[in-house]
Amino acid sequence: MRKIFLILSLSFFINSFSQTAVFNSLLKTHVDSKGNVNYKAFKKDEAKLQTYLDYLAKTSPKKNWSANKTKAFWVNAYNAYTIKLILDNYPLKSILKIKKKGKDAWNIKFAKVGNKTYTLNHIEHKILRKQFNDPKIHVGVNCASGSCPQLGNFAFTEDNYESKTTDLMKKFINDPKRNKISEKKIHLSKIFEWFEGDFTKNGSLIDFLNKYSKTKISNKAKISHLQYDWNLNGK
Repeated sequence: MRKIFLILSLSFFINSFSQTAVFNSLLKTHVDSKGNVNYKAFKKDEAKLQTYLDYLAKTSPKKNWSANKTKAFWVNAYNAYTIKLILDNYPLKSILKIKKKGKDAWNIKFAKVGNKTYTLNHIEHKILRKQFNDPKIHVGVNCASGSCPQLGNFAFTEDNYESKTTDLMKKFINDPKRNKISEKKIHLSKIFEWFEGDFTKNGSLIDFLNKYSKTKISNKAKISHLQYDWNLNGK
């Protein structure tokens, strides 16, 4: 019995690794180093993406998984299903154009994970944000829009989650198209307004920004927010 359990566990590990590798390969192929997605070319690989979605549909995170492994799983799921939604409606100019029965992209119940069906909002807000005190979730999940933190051209794993989200946060905060930083005045992404509480649990917002900003921001800096660009993050 123990031998059978070990075989099944090994089989699950190998399948999980291979399916994450499939998604990783797709992102490396169709997303450039700046996070721009070639959706037209991605559509030709929809069958390969579907194999990853099929894996998600029958897989649930285990209780003994580490926090980083669980976060990586759900962030990958969020991003894969967001890409699926875009491809199903492509060509389009913005994810805001997607509507189904009066519901927007984030409230359509279509993302199948572990024999349950979720909305993107549920994955982000009821699972990731609710279960984990990790503001870097906001640079992990991607809303397929110009002002979003850039989509990484890789899949997240237990081993790379921390380093990759740290790198993405640095890129996001120091990207002048998404945040304009100076010592005494900062024009920030709306993300820092919408989810300010996520970034201020261990200090002020400026304390958080200064962990990643190349420019040292004064604690008395004037804060304003930039208009959000909802145009598709496509090439």
